[in-house]
Amino acid sequence: MGESQMAKIVAVANQKGGVGKTTSAVSLAAALAKKKKKVLLLDSDPQGNGSSGLGIRVRELKRHLYHSYTGGVPLADIMVTTDVPYLSVIPASIDLAAAEVELVGVDQRERCLERLLAPVVDQFDFILIDCPPSLGLLTVNALTCAHSALIPMQCEYYALEGLAQLVNTIRSVKKRLNPDLFIEGLLLTMYDRRNKLTFQVADEVARHFGKQVFKTIIPRNVRLSECPSHGQTIIDYDLRSSGAQAYLQLATEFLRNQKK
Repeated sequence: MGESQMAKIVAVANQKGGVGKTTSAVSLAAALAKKKKKVLLLDSDPQGNGSSGLGIRVRELKRHLYHSYTGGVPLADIMVTTDVPYLSVIPASIDLAAAEVELVGVDQRERCLERLLAPVVDQFDFILIDCPPSLGLLTVNALTCAHSALIPMQCEYYALEGLAQLVNTIRSVKKRLNPDLFIEGLLLTMYDRRNKLTFQVADEVARHFGKQVFKTIIPRNVRLSECPSHGQTIIDYDLRSSGAQAYLQLATEFLRNQKK
């Protein structure tokens, strides 16, 4: 990418917890970095799992995303380079939950993240934002500055429940704040081929969303749940695992879609 090229910003969002959202944000970021794309993972989830999953000890940091939101600290000052070549991270901690409350009185509060990202967008090919599992101000900020939303969803009975709410939020942000926002794709996670229900859910999602569903499906994989406790991405932890291979395949599909 040339000097003047801006990063493509993708919000990884689903207000339902436990759908593989952070795993997908971190693993796709690592898979894109593996393909020599310059990637920034912006951890906007107060749980900070994206940061710790990349080996960042947030407790030892003096400043993180909360300080940018509430104290105007430039993102460049809190950005951390990871052990993964081409991959940097903006870390988050539990303090970030308070930012949501503190932002309420701020003018143009939905555009805070957009303003913070402006100075760094030309340094990356892709910026992935790991949104919190809610549809509050932090998620709205992410959707307001993003080009697209990637929605991970678990292959289980209630998968489509709550999805309508998320799609409505995306529509409302598109209408009020970000007319160019679109759905990058729905990503089916925790796929278990032994479970008949899994197939039914995949079929139902395909029926509702058609071509908006990624062809790559992320399987249930023990290695995927192990790697965060080692502070490693699945790509570094076990490249041969079905989880790592699936995210590399997703990165390939994702990059192919950018050319369309």
